[in-house]
Amino acid sequence: MELQSLQDLYLHELKDLYSAEKQILKALPKMAKAAQNDKLRAGFQKHLEQTKGQVERLEKIFDRLGKTPRGVTCKGMKGLIEEGEEILEMDGEPEARDAGLISAAQRVEHYEIAAYGCARTYARILGDREGEKLLDKTLQEEGETDKKLTQLAESSINVEAA
Repeated sequence: MELQSLQDLYLHELKDLYSAEKQILKALPKMAKAAQNDKLRAGFQKHLEQTKGQVERLEKIFDRLGKTPRGVTCKGMKGLIEEGEEILEMDGEPEARDAGLISAAQRVEHYEIAAYGCARTYARILGDREGEKLLDKTLQEEGETDKKLTQLAESSINVEAA
């Protein structure tokens, strides 16, 4: 794919996000199963449902643009998920593993926040108001998830792991 314009970059970013979300859909059930803390497990399960909605929003944007979401593999997300899987494979105290799962999940959230923020800006500049709204909704969800993970880490899990 050549980048000749912001429209090309916007489409590339959307495809990258779509790939990232599809990878996350596969990773979240594993993270939920590995979580020992009930609140963390429930948080991963809730975010799995949110992620399904985020994929649907991206598909709406692609439908409106008359483009396919396929064709790009998000290598950044692939690496973040691989790092998270290392935590899943480690032996140790459940509280420490849960703290590691939160760390891995927050890396994913921060990556998504950056990517959705850029895509939303491109949509705004290109006049894709509906795309901008859909991307903004997902961006808000990702930010809320990050805050909930921080709160859970700081209020209990990291303390218990110490």
